[in-house]
Amino acid sequence: MRSDSRADVSAVWAAFKDTRDPHAREELILAYSPLVKYVAGRLSANLPQTVDPADLISYGVFGLIDAIEKFEIDRGIKFETYAIARIRGAIIDELRAMDWVPRSVRARAREFEAAYITLENRLRRVPSDAEIAEEMGITLGDLQSVLTKLSYTTVLSFEEMWTPSGDREERHDPLSVIKDHGAEDPVEMFESAEVKEILASAIERLPDREKTVIALYYYEGLTLKEIGTVLGVTESRVSQLHTKAVLRLRARLNAAQGFATAP
Repeated sequence: MRSDSRADVSAVWAAFKDTRDPHAREELILAYSPLVKYVAGRLSANLPQTVDPADLISYGVFGLIDAIEKFEIDRGIKFETYAIARIRGAIIDELRAMDWVPRSVRARAREFEAAYITLENRLRRVPSDAEIAEEMGITLGDLQSVLTKLSYTTVLSFEEMWTPSGDREERHDPLSVIKDHGAEDPVEMFESAEVKEILASAIERLPDREKTVIALYYYEGLTLKEIGTVLGVTESRVSQLHTKAVLRLRARLNAAQGFATAP
């Protein structure tokens, strides 16, 4: 965005926050609408073909509107960063409401997490796929099939690790831990730091390839197809690696905070 464009948008922000002018609100929606297309595009690349990208965009628009309404200019957070989290959250909430993931698939995710934690505690190391499959009482081939199906759910689940219960009312996105310097809460700051430390430790313990996938997907912004090119493997294989990494991280964070699923 050019400097003159930023100045124009800043003026619109000021007008909207001061007067709640609906015209200013519409200008902001139009100015930031490319964010919706960006987020919807990234999510649709990892969803079944039955999910219409146009629907994702319509869900995301509501997230953008919500972000504009709730954004606090004085907190010093870049709006684009804040809005992307809101847009993504709105799309994910609508997908969950559609209940397009079978309960059996969600149950398998919980089984994987329970098996992983049980084996890690027993073996004192990261368990192999074969060991996890045996613990779950399925073949290695069945486990690969399960991971493929789970890839349609875990690609949306990284934010859930911040509140293991997964409850929308209790959950907060990572950006919400950025505190207003005028209203710091020591307890919340400690809890946030503790979660970050647990998650960082869990990422460090991932197998190298899974760690690389997490870094490239969440921190470098690459798509699964692009990561496959970097690693020299198929997009499907990257999807499986991503799925295992997210399930391992969620299981470790749940266990550390006392929310682990009983084996």
